[in-house]
Amino acid sequence: MREKLLVSSCLLGEKVRYDGEGFQYPEILALSENYDLHPFCPEVSGGLSIPRPPAERSGVSILTKNGKDVSAEYRLGAKKALDYCLKEDIRKAVLKSRSPSCGKGQIYDGTFTKTLTEGHGVTAELLLAHGIEVYTEEDLGGLK
Repeated sequence: MREKLLVSSCLLGEKVRYDGEGFQYPEILALSENYDLHPFCPEVSGGLSIPRPPAERSGVSILTKNGKDVSAEYRLGAKKALDYCLKEDIRKAVLKSRSPSCGKGQIYDGTFTKTLTEGHGVTAELLLAHGIEVYTEEDLGGLK
């Protein structure tokens, strides 16, 4: 049985991003040769719509560009992602870089100026805190 891998749905082409788009990453699709891919979008699972206003993390809060606090939805989505990983015995995840939900290592700073700051999105942070290895599409590490 192959190891399971949680993957941000948008990285598998699902149109779940804030702008209603998705991405096609051949290198992520190629991971299906060695892993069982489990698509998951924490933002949609947390109750956010498609499309939706862009949001960025500022400290512990997630705010949309027009100032609405969507922290509760992001935290709910993160909890659902963790619950899914625990239920399915998923120990690794590939998440969307720089996202306020999925970013690892660097995220946008909350000013909507495309300025990066050190930190993690709420889902990446929660998964890491529970021992789940987190990668992004820009750093697939030892995954192959």
